[in-house]
Amino acid sequence: MVGQNKWMKRTAILVFLLPSLIGLLLFQLIPMITSGVISFTDWNMLSPAKFVGFDNFVKVFTDEKSYTSLLNIFKFIIGYIPLVLVLGTFLAVLLNRKMRGMKFYRAMIFIPVITSWIAVSIVWRWFLNGQSGLVNYFLSWFGIQGPIWLQDFHWALPAVIAVTVWKDIGFVSIILLAGLQEISDDYYEASQIDGASSWTQFFKITLPLLTPAMFFVLTISMINSFQLFDQVMIMTGGGPAGSTSTIVEQVYKNAFMNNKMGFASAQSWVLFAIIFIVTVIQNQLQKRWVVYDK
Repeated sequence: MVGQNKWMKRTAILVFLLPSLIGLLLFQLIPMITSGVISFTDWNMLSPAKFVGFDNFVKVFTDEKSYTSLLNIFKFIIGYIPLVLVLGTFLAVLLNRKMRGMKFYRAMIFIPVITSWIAVSIVWRWFLNGQSGLVNYFLSWFGIQGPIWLQDFHWALPAVIAVTVWKDIGFVSIILLAGLQEISDDYYEASQIDGASSWTQFFKITLPLLTPAMFFVLTISMINSFQLFDQVMIMTGGGPAGSTSTIVEQVYKNAFMNNKMGFASAQSWVLFAIIFIVTVIQNQLQKRWVVYDK
């Protein structure tokens, strides 16, 4: 009877998990394995695939467009991560204050997060129009001649960074707000007795105890940065002159516009490897700076 009950429990578990397992197998595991095989071939989806070994992987780092797209991602990260972390922390502190209507303000801050990237990109493409955009119109009030943002080689990527920060800052601030609310008031009461100022409390108590939430935000933001695609395709199309081209954008173009499935698959696996390595490094480094309150 005991063995029969155990068998019945395992069967029931398998029955309930089976739909998810089938979906995982069909839509994730099999495509990943297929992509790995294709990455070693030269295949245009029309003629038979030709085995080329590691040529596609070498080309990822030697092809000018592919190399530029990887470099642009790291430029994006350098500009995006510090901004979204600093501004998100500042906003989270403001949202943590007790005042009338705070729930409304928190909801308003989160609206861009749940808004479609397509809608956001279209609206901001209009805002950043060099001739009739609102951004340059407001700058003209102060006698500043704004650039043609999305068509300027030097300003296109900063513009994409600014729009991405605007959309993501609500998510970051809410996560950090949750981290702030987990900090016990006992720490602040004890520090007040010792005569600690507000700035001392922030740097000695708030920031250290907020590091677990900041680590989560940093990890998610880093992964999302490497997968930058929607806003680039709609706002700039990877231009001008490849200044906003990203690796995911190049995967899309090589696979579905240039019919270079083998090369696109190799780019995808290189991207996966980079994200995996960066995540492992982050996980190791967090042991040195993340403070877990026990």
